[in-house]
Amino acid sequence: MPPKYKKSKTLSGGSSSNNFHKLLRLKRHILADGATGTNLFDMGLETGNPPEPWNLFHKEKIRSLHQGFVNAGSDLFLTNSFGGTSFRLKLHNYENKVFEFNKAAGIIAREVADKAERLVVVAGSMGPTGEMIEPHGLMTSKDAITAFKAQAEGLVEGGVDVLWLETMYSMEELEAALDAIKDFGLPICATMSFDTAGKTMMGITPKNLARKSQDLELAGFGANCGIGAADLIATINGITQNVDSETVVIAKANCGIPEFHDGNIRYSGTENLMAKYVKIAMDSGAKIIGGCCGTTFNHIKAMRKAMDNHKVASLPTLNQIESRIGTLSKGSKAILKDDDSIPTRQRRSRRDRI
Repeated sequence: MPPKYKKSKTLSGGSSSNNFHKLLRLKRHILADGATGTNLFDMGLETGNPPEPWNLFHKEKIRSLHQGFVNAGSDLFLTNSFGGTSFRLKLHNYENKVFEFNKAAGIIAREVADKAERLVVVAGSMGPTGEMIEPHGLMTSKDAITAFKAQAEGLVEGGVDVLWLETMYSMEELEAALDAIKDFGLPICATMSFDTAGKTMMGITPKNLARKSQDLELAGFGANCGIGAADLIATINGITQNVDSETVVIAKANCGIPEFHDGNIRYSGTENLMAKYVKIAMDSGAKIIGGCCGTTFNHIKAMRKAMDNHKVASLPTLNQIESRIGTLSKGSKAILKDDDSIPTRQRRSRRDRI
């Protein structure tokens, strides 16, 4: 049976940018996908190895990853290209494969989405370079722009519907990425990662992001990764309280807290926890909701059921968040109290969405 929604082609070879906007019109809330790395590790990816080469060398496993999320109920899923810039790929001697890996990521995802009997949107995942822009590091804005543009060229050629910047922590790098990809004619979404101080590694607060977003011309923005579901909900509250109700706010929380079991990282979040998280994210004003590290197909299936059966309630209080999905960090409590005084927590950025 042919797909219900036929995808048209643009001059660049990518699919029509209208699919993302069409989905926003069709659905009051959109369910995104879960983790890339967690599920690929279960398929055989070894810790420390980049997942992007699998777009060429293990296509069937990447196809299975995307199909698993579509079968579980995702309306939108991300390509396997989080570390697809030359800066990331250079660590594994693949810096000359940027276009090839990203185009392949888009093609595989496009094939899966086009076979669905409902509208499913492909988001081209673009993570941070892992470098710091001057004066905090050695990377120039020009270098960052060049790297993000090269990655986007491959994703667009592969057929993505929307370019999706994720796990960003620096406003300078986010702005460089936006400058690099603004002329491709596709909607752009962006999420930043906030920690237990209630800020990104570079000190950006949810309120800062919300106010800055008005100048960035984003189709949607929000938060992903970070700590756990409860803390991410606090971040989302800090965003939605500083934008109007029509703003497309994105929430992609980690599935609980990472724990080591037999030498492997496992996340503590249950299907029940992630179902509760979806409901409270909807109450908090998020429009696009998914999972990040640790989120499996079964989690997404539970989240689909929760989303479909939940009637949006009032904005949750601090006590309601903690009673439903877990204890909040000091920084997250400060967000809910509109207190920016918690010092920025210094840490390294993450390599993978695991």
